[in-house]
Amino acid sequence: MIANLIFAYTIFVLQFAWMGVPNGFQYEPGVLVPQVMSHSSPAGQAGIQAGDVIVAINGEELAATEDSRNRLVEFISQSPETPLQLVIDRQDQFLAVTVTPDRIEGNVGRIGVALLPNGKLTYRRPEGPLEIFTLSSQQFQGLVNQTLTGFMRLISNFGETAPQLAGPVKIVAWGANIAQNDTNGLLAFAALISINLAVINILPLPALDGGQLFFLLIEGALGKPLPARLQENVMQTGLVLLLGLGIFLIIRDTVQLPILQRFFEQQFFQQ
Repeated sequence: MIANLIFAYTIFVLQFAWMGVPNGFQYEPGVLVPQVMSHSSPAGQAGIQAGDVIVAINGEELAATEDSRNRLVEFISQSPETPLQLVIDRQDQFLAVTVTPDRIEGNVGRIGVALLPNGKLTYRRPEGPLEIFTLSSQQFQGLVNQTLTGFMRLISNFGETAPQLAGPVKIVAWGANIAQNDTNGLLAFAALISINLAVINILPLPALDGGQLFFLLIEGALGKPLPARLQENVMQTGLVLLLGLGIFLIIRDTVQLPILQRFFEQQFFQQ
């Protein structure tokens, strides 16, 4: 666990020392789609892909400003079950697509994509080691707080957040999308994974460091260790459950890969 945290902090130090300190965002026309949630979402069915840039909606161009993303989100959320005409910039080729947002709770429209401002961060040289370590500490602390908040939300609303659990396949897919759209974001993504591993490892679950710590706390309270046979049974049961969850996530995420979904549709759903 400690090694994961040290590794994440080191990544931030290297990021600021190598890439520099963020010095503002240079906006470009349109809104970037870094991820399509699933091939069955309205965006996936319309043919929108990760890496596309939405440059216009219903004839209104999305300018190179900070407000373009908010304007697009407002358009989508206020148009449930209403067809929207989008113009997509895909590797300098402009495509016209029609997408109909789903209606979700609260009478809000959603098309199933992540949206980011289009453009890139500009960087400047750090003023010295002190600035590098200070910014790294701030970035590290903020990411740890976000991760802990996410885990608390997962536990408190497990029924709603469980489908968002990701396995190795989906994590690799996310990393590939980041590498394709923002190579610099790979460092932050690696730090995020390392921090998540540290948090998971400290959870009081069998077969994890948190489980061992939990047994030590019980031993301290009772004044004697639990029977070795009981500890072995608990650890073996926990290991089987964790492996089963891992296998389930791998299979689910693999089946949900767009290339496999298109294959199944072509093989089994052709008219």
